[in-house]
Amino acid sequence: MSFAKKVLWGAAILGGIVWIDHHGDGLVASADTDNSPIPAAYKAHYDAAAGTCPHLDAALLAAVGKIETDHGRARMPGVHSGANSAGAAGPMQFLPATFQTMRKRHPDIGPDQYDPETAIKAAAHYLCDSGVAKGDVRGALFAYNHSDKYVADVQAQARAYR
Repeated sequence: MSFAKKVLWGAAILGGIVWIDHHGDGLVASADTDNSPIPAAYKAHYDAAAGTCPHLDAALLAAVGKIETDHGRARMPGVHSGANSAGAAGPMQFLPATFQTMRKRHPDIGPDQYDPETAIKAAAHYLCDSGVAKGDVRGALFAYNHSDKYVADVQAQARAYR
């Protein structure tokens, strides 16, 4: 039995839903549970939003979501309401002014930065505008969070997802 079939069989026994990347061009396998690497709903948003920008893959976008709020699962101020101590809000942790700037530049971004689909789409556009479209992934990540450690952590997480 192939590895993918074993994973699917194990998921069926446990009652989970599993997404498997059969072609090696997407995110890692993920069970649709609260402790899965990437929740299925978030994975769908990452996949859709990554397609809006050249050189942006879903693994990089998902890595940002993981580092920022564990794909919206973090139990801290600013993830689902309010703001954190730096003023950032939502699952992708945007400052309200930055989020509004992205909405003005990209009318396809909805108004609710706490909505995962909206926040992920805004993050994709922000990374794209910040350099990913030109192939400068490091520069775009540094623009997202001005920390060399952040950039390294996101890149390492993206490699793990790939």
